[in-house]
Amino acid sequence: MSIRQFFLLSSLLLALPALAQAPASAAVSLEQALEAARNNLDVALGRNALAAARADIVSANRAPLPVLTAKLGQMDLQNGIGDGNFMTEKRVDKSIGLDWTWERGNKRELRTLTAERAASAAQADLDEIRTQQLLGVQAGFYNLLAAQERLTQVALMERSAAQLATTAQKRVQAGDLAAQDAARTEIEAQRARSDVQLAELDRQRAALMLWQFTGLPTPPDQLQAKTDWPALTGDMTMANSLDALVDARPDVRAAQARLQAAQAALDSSTAQRRSDITWGASYDHYPGTSTALIELRMQMPLQWGYSYQGEIARASAQLAQAQDALEKIRRQARAELQRLQQEALNTAQRARTYEVDILPRARQVAQGAELAYSKGAMSLTDLLDARRTLRATLLDALAARTDYAKAAGAWQLRTQAQATASAAPSH
Repeated sequence: MSIRQFFLLSSLLLALPALAQAPASAAVSLEQALEAARNNLDVALGRNALAAARADIVSANRAPLPVLTAKLGQMDLQNGIGDGNFMTEKRVDKSIGLDWTWERGNKRELRTLTAERAASAAQADLDEIRTQQLLGVQAGFYNLLAAQERLTQVALMERSAAQLATTAQKRVQAGDLAAQDAARTEIEAQRARSDVQLAELDRQRAALMLWQFTGLPTPPDQLQAKTDWPALTGDMTMANSLDALVDARPDVRAAQARLQAAQAALDSSTAQRRSDITWGASYDHYPGTSTALIELRMQMPLQWGYSYQGEIARASAQLAQAQDALEKIRRQARAELQRLQQEALNTAQRARTYEVDILPRARQVAQGAELAYSKGAMSLTDLLDARRTLRATLLDALAARTDYAKAAGAWQLRTQAQATASAAPSH
């Protein structure tokens, strides 16, 4: 490969797909990776937690079950119970009764309300888990894409360095170049081969990380990311106010639901001061006295010396804890949104500067150095310095574009949390 071909290929690296190192069917787009993230194992765990919370609503929304009682009493062990049929003639008091507890103070409604708000928090937790997985997959996708293009760049540089070293050896044999300079070109070629190995390792790590998030059927060693860089628009305007964006976040909605659940739990604890009444009735059959006796009864606890102060104090403390947690999460959400917006704006400007200004000038300098060296107007040291500068600039430009892609994607996902949650299945 000539040095002119090397510069031509280098100029297209940020816009062309990475070199294929796996079957074409293994290439994954960003949308495919995000779709897999919406139903990965972490989301499945959150979905099961939501199902359990909804089951708690069914458990809470029921009245106490009636209690059936059957007993045998008044059996005279000293004189005996007499002769005849056990059920109709023997002197045994046979009784069957039914007892039912009447919950007072709206305990059932408050218990159900607590469970419903806890389920709402679980739903918001599921939305937050899904958003976190999408954020992780998006970052992993762009890390893999950047690793692929970095491997392409260092591979091209390695080939160019190897050709320069081969040419230097021929010049040494022809007496046109000092052996010291040839040794330097060989060292540069060896360093370039080492960079290729390191870049391949980074690509494998990025592919494994993306595979862990998505659980795609493609083996990690064959996983490839399709070139899908976002445009460098830098448009990070807010569709809604910052307060509206904060309130729409799943983690904030979960904290709000937990605060409401804590309030309902406090009301439920306070309602225990109203004692429940258990009503009961029994039908008795006692030969010799009467075969049809009715017993009516009422039971209730006597709250002498204790009015559930402990339960109420604990519920009050948990309510205060939920209020503090909500305020903390609000502040964190606001700070994160502001940070994401600034990161997206700054990384867009940095990536655009590299693409429009720094990278073209670095290519021009390197091309001039190659031309000057070929005509004997520049030393090998200056040529190698120009190549190293170009290599560092190319990698820095790729890193800048990767940072922008991840920052812009995170901003988009966080500001469209409600749309993201509604688009995903909530089995």
